[in-house]
Amino acid sequence: MPIRPLPDLLINQIAAGEVVERPASVVKELVENALDAGAKRIDIDLEEGGIRLIRIRDDGGGIPADELPLAVSRHATSKIASLDDLEAVATPGFRGEALPSIASVSRFRIASRRPGDAHGAALSVEGGKFGEVAPKQQPPGTTVEVRELFYNVPARRKFLRAERTELGHIEEWLRSLALARPDVELRVTHNGKPSRRYKSGANGDAARESSARLGETLGEDFAAQSLRIDHAGAGLRLHGWIAQPSYSRASADQQYLYVNGRSVRDRNIAHAVKLAYQDVLYHGRQPAYVLFLEIDPSRVDVNVHPAKHEVRFRDSRLVHDFVYRTLQEALAQTRAGTAAPAAAATGPQAVANGAAIAPLQQWMPTRQSPLGLGVAEAPAAYAALYAPPDSESSPVASASAPLPETGDAGIPPLGYAIAQLHGIYILAENADGLVVVDMHAAHERIGYEKLKAAHDGIGIRSQPLLVPLNLSVAERDADVAEREAATLAALGFEVTRSGPQSLSVRSVPALLAHAEPGALLRDVLADLREHGESLRVAAARDELLSTMACHGAVRANRRLTIPEMNALLREMEITERSGQCNHGRPTWARFSLAEIDRWFLRGR
Repeated sequence: MPIRPLPDLLINQIAAGEVVERPASVVKELVENALDAGAKRIDIDLEEGGIRLIRIRDDGGGIPADELPLAVSRHATSKIASLDDLEAVATPGFRGEALPSIASVSRFRIASRRPGDAHGAALSVEGGKFGEVAPKQQPPGTTVEVRELFYNVPARRKFLRAERTELGHIEEWLRSLALARPDVELRVTHNGKPSRRYKSGANGDAARESSARLGETLGEDFAAQSLRIDHAGAGLRLHGWIAQPSYSRASADQQYLYVNGRSVRDRNIAHAVKLAYQDVLYHGRQPAYVLFLEIDPSRVDVNVHPAKHEVRFRDSRLVHDFVYRTLQEALAQTRAGTAAPAAAATGPQAVANGAAIAPLQQWMPTRQSPLGLGVAEAPAAYAALYAPPDSESSPVASASAPLPETGDAGIPPLGYAIAQLHGIYILAENADGLVVVDMHAAHERIGYEKLKAAHDGIGIRSQPLLVPLNLSVAERDADVAEREAATLAALGFEVTRSGPQSLSVRSVPALLAHAEPGALLRDVLADLREHGESLRVAAARDELLSTMACHGAVRANRRLTIPEMNALLREMEITERSGQCNHGRPTWARFSLAEIDRWFLRGR
């Protein structure tokens, strides 16, 4: 066949294949245009899950009558005029492809009126064929109707799902939008019946509006068990909410990320969030979060995906590290007894009442860890953490050891121990009611945080190998090893390139010397290639230290004295991440006096 230009209708239908996947895609594009027009109220009317009808009405700035044909023409937009505009674009809809693509696969009608105009104007498009612009009664703003989606592309229409499924996709996207724009009212009807309404805040208090919208969209449980995040640095700002580890999900259905207000999916940031939660989340569970990343628009490319689902950062390594550090520091403050993160600490703190808990500290048995290192081979600094302290060096005598904050009645958050239940749980009374603590899980976390602090104090040490390890790798991994030699050295690896696809490993991290260094190094190189940094060594170290802490923690059926139990409670209150054990299980629970009264129907 000879080379020839494609007709405009076919070009638009090809573009529709990229932009218009289902009714939810149409709603997304039209609502984003409404937001760009300054709308504060958007009505979405749907029929049959959006397949028969999608009508979007807004109260935005409107479109002049003579520009309506341009609005549904290919690559026509008011939002960019040069490459500089494209590289710093901040509006959700900017590509100029949505309206012509949608109009080419539907029966399409647009009507608009600017404030101050005597009347509006309307334009109909069916199957890509333009009608005439005609006057029309229209309130200020724009109304777009999309009927019989894919009526002229039956191959695409048959891939649409059931009405309920398509409606669910629309509602999920609107939920995502509602979280990002609490200042905009959204009203949804389906088949002529009100379906959902997100009210806008009327008092102008952005923080209160955002908190109210959070509970409205994700439920009061998420709102009550989330931590507020707001941190800025290096030209970045991250704010929003992350759920406490105790509030986790079986799936990633409550993970919302926005870059400069645009809802996106980003593997780099998802990886950073996963790493931040790895120490506190139960295996197989997913964190929940609503995070907003603000960055200079010139440092992020939003034009890498036709549907604008993905972005590309100019410095992905910086973004990854910023998100990881911010969330890690916030989660570190989830101490037992606190409902919200405490003030940021500079590091693990000395422990009050340490002498009372000394009888709990036992020498760890010699045992092989999953990484192959015998616990007895650990440095003396680690073993000393479990040795009974002498009376002179006891933390009790240290004036610098901070005591936990007490309540109005002078009672610490976890209260005072009153009994031990079945040799497993500590029962304590605080100002609000009853506190129950899993003593093994709590002591395990305390020991783990001490081990990490001790190791961080001496840094990562290298252990030379008697015989260098020759490792075969892909050429791109060898390139990374050569380029990131200094980074690998900081992680404890001394690596030189011995060929196009081979490396010579002369030193490995001392703590992991008995692990499988080849597999670990390959994983580190993969992380460096994909994310610009690697926490594999730290993760492997933490796995070993977690095992050591588990072996050294007080066991079930160990009878504790009241002073020992109180000492454990005080230590929990000042230990980072003490709300969960090393495996992500909760270490404590509380029951208010009012809740206990309800058990026994008191006051009824």
